[in-house]
Amino acid sequence: VQPNNYSTFYDDQRQNWSIMFESEKAAVDFSKQVCIAKCNSSPALDSVLCQDLLLGEGQGVEGGDSLEVAYTGWLFQNNGLGQVFDSNVNKDKLLRLKLGSGKVIKGWEEGMLGMKKGGRRFLIIPPAWAYGAQGVAGRVPPDSTLVFEVEIRRVKLAKECSGSDGLSVSSRDSPAPSPVPSSDGFSSD
Repeated sequence: VQPNNYSTFYDDQRQNWSIMFESEKAAVDFSKQVCIAKCNSSPALDSVLCQDLLLGEGQGVEGGDSLEVAYTGWLFQNNGLGQVFDSNVNKDKLLRLKLGSGKVIKGWEEGMLGMKKGGRRFLIIPPAWAYGAQGVAGRVPPDSTLVFEVEIRRVKLAKECSGSDGLSVSSRDSPAPSPVPSSDGFSSD
C-alpha cells in the first residue's frame, strides 16, 4: 500500500507492478480482498495475517505504547467476511489499550505492532491467536477465525523521546495507568 491510492506488488517472476486506484475506498477494498485471498490460499492459518489499508504517519507503535483504537470485528465464514460481532466505529468511545499488556487477544498484540497513528490495518486472526476453543458466549463460536479492521486514532508512546525537530512526542510526564477494559468491549474477555 502506497500513498495516493497506489499499491505495488511483485509477481512470481519478481516483476514489480504498480496499480493506481480511482479512490481510496477502491484501494482499501482491493487490499482487503488480497488479504482474504492470502488466507484462503494458505493450507492452515497458524499466524496473524496483516494487510495495511492506510499507512498513517509518525513512528510505528511498539509494546508498552498506549493506543486508542476504532475497530470492527467480523467472523470469517464461507471463505470471506461473515457477520459483524463487535464494533466501536459508530460509538463515542474508542478502545483504549496498552500494547503488550495482555488485555486484548494475542492476534491484536501481534497484528498491530508497527502501525502508525492514523493507520488502518486488516487482520485475519486464527482461533489460537483469538478466543480459541472457548469462543465468547453468544458472540464468537468456538474455534472461530476472526477478521478485524483496526484504525489507530491516538498514540501515547511508552518511552519519553523527542523527534528530530526537538519537540517531545509524549503528551504527559508520567506514564498513564493501564486502560480499564470497557464492559461492552471484547477486551474484558
